[in-house]
Amino acid sequence: MAALEIRPLTSDIGAEIHGVDLRQELDNDTVAAIRQALLDHLVVFFRDQPITPDQHLAFAQQFGPINVAPFGPKLDSHPAITVLDQIAPVGGLAARWHSDNTYMPNPPLGSVLRAVEMPDIGGDTCFANMYKAYEQLSEPMRALVDGLEAAHDLTYTLSRAIDEGLAKEHLDMMQAEYPELVRPVVRVHPETGRRALFVNSNFTTRLVGVTEAESDVLLAFLLNHVRSPEFQCRFRWAADSIAFWDNRAVQHFAVPDYTERRLMHRVTVEEWD
Repeated sequence: MAALEIRPLTSDIGAEIHGVDLRQELDNDTVAAIRQALLDHLVVFFRDQPITPDQHLAFAQQFGPINVAPFGPKLDSHPAITVLDQIAPVGGLAARWHSDNTYMPNPPLGSVLRAVEMPDIGGDTCFANMYKAYEQLSEPMRALVDGLEAAHDLTYTLSRAIDEGLAKEHLDMMQAEYPELVRPVVRVHPETGRRALFVNSNFTTRLVGVTEAESDVLLAFLLNHVRSPEFQCRFRWAADSIAFWDNRAVQHFAVPDYTERRLMHRVTVEEWD
């Protein structure tokens, strides 16, 4: 087993892992230690890891089956790798606090994101701890949200993406494939048993079983609450940096403050059956 060094970024979320070369095949003990660090810190970071696309996929597959994103550009040679390539931010989906793919019947375990080319200034990513977001609510508010459900809808996000070039027929196809889903506002993490807020700005459209006015006020409060800085860490990327986050208890936000190319490759991991 590699001698891992785990350096927490904050007391609540984020840690850098040193002492491992992700270009090499990892033994079971090392994989288990990384997984435990992920559960403990919710997002883990690796620096100076010049991995190939094959090695990127091989690392991610040790934590679960690969989830191929239903839309977005892919790496030609490796269609399971999503390409995020921007010269300047356009206020897109990543520049909003969100968990990935909560409109899907089985949202992913997490994602392994690798920086390929980064701007000299800007382009950081912030991550927020949804356990803490839940725990910092007052006891009466926790009791309220524990009993609520919310609608998650891909249409809400993709309809905005038409302005950014998404074809209308593609939107119609996605709407048919991914109808609105209703899921709890508070999710119980399947491995830790801890409770986490599970609403986000990209896909949560309304609270179910309350009036529209009640939904508007309470959902706006929750979406603002998850942005609190005390729940967050912020990662400064460099080429060959890697972030691996637990999508089940984390939201993230790509800071739109750069004017040079920001090229990243993402592999998304599903839960084991």
